[in-house]
Amino acid sequence: MVGKIEHELEVTVPASEVWKIYGGLELADLICKLLPDIFENVEVVEGDGGVGTILKIVYGKGTPMVTYQKQKFTVVDNEKRFIVAEVFEGGLLDHGFSLYRFMFQIIEKDANSSIIKSSIEYEVKPGSEANEAFSSVKGLEVMAEAVAKHLKEKN
Repeated sequence: MVGKIEHELEVTVPASEVWKIYGGLELADLICKLLPDIFENVEVVEGDGGVGTILKIVYGKGTPMVTYQKQKFTVVDNEKRFIVAEVFEGGLLDHGFSLYRFMFQIIEKDANSSIIKSSIEYEVKPGSEANEAFSSVKGLEVMAEAVAKHLKEKN
């Protein structure tokens, strides 16, 4: 079973400022500070934020079912402000998913506002279809809201 879930959040921050966070490794540090109950630790295992970068995310007490996951950046497009990371160990792969991919795109609305588009693509193994309910963009939604609030307070 294949699925895709999306969330869009309009923010009153220029796309270039939002991309500075999402387009590299700054997001990894920032989410642990902003959302410690969800993200306990994010370790850069390999890479500099470009394609091939590997992150190990350790989830906090506020994240049910999963304790950690490793993900790899498979697309980083600075021109389109688009990044894709695919989970290759842990996370929902331990619960019947054969594919779990995160996508973030920062869309310029005008000079002073943008849209944070967060998406998840997934595939559930046969026999594990009931676990599809565990796939959610809620964490990405909370993360986008926290980043937007941080950027507004910073500016």
